[in-house]
Amino acid sequence: MTATQYFWRHPLAEQVREEGREEGRVEAKAEMVLHMLQWRGIEVPDAVRERVNACTDLDQLEVWAQRAMRAEDAAELFAGE
Repeated sequence: MTATQYFWRHPLAEQVREEGREEGRVEAKAEMVLHMLQWRGIEVPDAVRERVNACTDLDQLEVWAQRAMRAEDAAELFAGE
């Protein structure tokens, strides 16, 4: 009798799932940065929105989230960069 290999147990399937989870974390963090600015009444220009949404580095998004808590202007997210 042959053992049945289920795709979802295959290492490649796990890799694909993990990449999807990572993309989801990145998207959620970028969304949170933008929401934090909006909740604080700070206007978010399209250029800022595009840069935040284009970022795929969770560490960078975390830095921007911390800055979003204190920023007076959306451009302050990128101060010193």
